[in-house]
Amino acid sequence: MPHKISSAANPLIKTLKSLHAKKGRAETGLFLAEGARLALEAADVGVWPEILVVSEAALERPQVRDLVNRAGARRVRVVETSEAILAQIAKRENAQTVIGAYKQRLAPIEEINGELIVALDGVRDPGNLGTIMRTADSVGAGGVVLVGESCDPFSIEAVRATMGSVFGVKIARASFDELLRFKRTRGAKLLGTSLKGAALGDDVGVGGRIIVLMGNEQSGLSAEMEAACDLLVKLPMRGRADSLNLAVATAVTLYDVWRRRGYDGARA
Repeated sequence: MPHKISSAANPLIKTLKSLHAKKGRAETGLFLAEGARLALEAADVGVWPEILVVSEAALERPQVRDLVNRAGARRVRVVETSEAILAQIAKRENAQTVIGAYKQRLAPIEEINGELIVALDGVRDPGNLGTIMRTADSVGAGGVVLVGESCDPFSIEAVRATMGSVFGVKIARASFDELLRFKRTRGAKLLGTSLKGAALGDDVGVGGRIIVLMGNEQSGLSAEMEAACDLLVKLPMRGRADSLNLAVATAVTLYDVWRRRGYDGARA
């Protein structure tokens, strides 16, 4: 049975609220993910929270009761509380009625596999990062490599933007030198986006293993990174806009590469 907590001053509730801050996530190794659907999808792929918090009303739903029973059988700490306290944990009104605290999982870069891989240099916006993780999941990319200093993929804003893909995509951190060593050992091509590149089109060869390297929102790829790329491409523009949001540009690039591979592996 869930343990009931009725006070926002409870130490566990304070710990959960602390996960909005990078310091709290670093100290505990946990992150928050919201929603019954997300928790159910995570459970279906074998990912269980360390702590599962549900509202009193949510327990009336058969799916949530089943989730709670399954979680309890796996010794997950299950807590029942009010919607008001859940809103404090989520730090927003109309909060989800189920919130989980999950272990952060970063993979060594050597565990990233697949014919299409995403690498991001110093991404700053957690919404962009989360959206890119979702896109990487949708095209079946082998993982996302965060190069250099980047925002936290386990921040609440990034996790919300993944729409559950935080549980489906491997994430690694690496220096640029480590990325280049990984590229060489895997026999991959490094495809970077740059205004100096050729227009992204069917004449750009994208066969074999490809690592799509995207620069950060402010300055794009450095000269060193551009020089290390096997392919440099740019997205053609027609209107007055001269650039796209990082998450949009990454999605366009990934889907174009996948398109020219015949949408290999796409669901019917």
